[in-house]
Amino acid sequence: MTPRQRRMTLVAVIVVGVSIAGALALRAFRENVMFYFDPTKVAAGEVKPGQRFRLGGMVVKGSLQRTPGTLNVSFAVTDFQHSVPVRYAQVLPDLFKEGAGMVAYGRLDASGTFVADEVLAKHDEKYMPPELARSLKAGQAAAAADARTAAGAATQETH
Repeated sequence: MTPRQRRMTLVAVIVVGVSIAGALALRAFRENVMFYFDPTKVAAGEVKPGQRFRLGGMVVKGSLQRTPGTLNVSFAVTDFQHSVPVRYAQVLPDLFKEGAGMVAYGRLDASGTFVADEVLAKHDEKYMPPELARSLKAGQAAAAADARTAAGAATQETH
């Protein structure tokens, strides 16, 4: 083999090695990516059952139910437009409470209930994950617009 052929073989081996390493890194990255969805997107069917994702919103007041003698908990999460039922079978964070923001990691089951693997509670009055803040703001704006539309319709009926 001539020196030129050896160099070309070495370059080819390096290119193939870097390509394989890049493909493996990309595959690992795709498997570990977890998208964020709010209850409106879940209700719209943007999430397939079994797909792992993050769900964020506010815990609906009065929805927290604990199963006596177990760690099983169920509650609903809302973005003020739609609600999604959630089941969780571990210890909830100390700061978790009704009416507060939360983000959960898990999957949607066939019945449309989010089965959480991990629940994170908002840790102070000022902090909220950016995705959660955006979705709640959009949900509140839509709810306010619906209220204005309903009030306008009621006003027109009385005249």
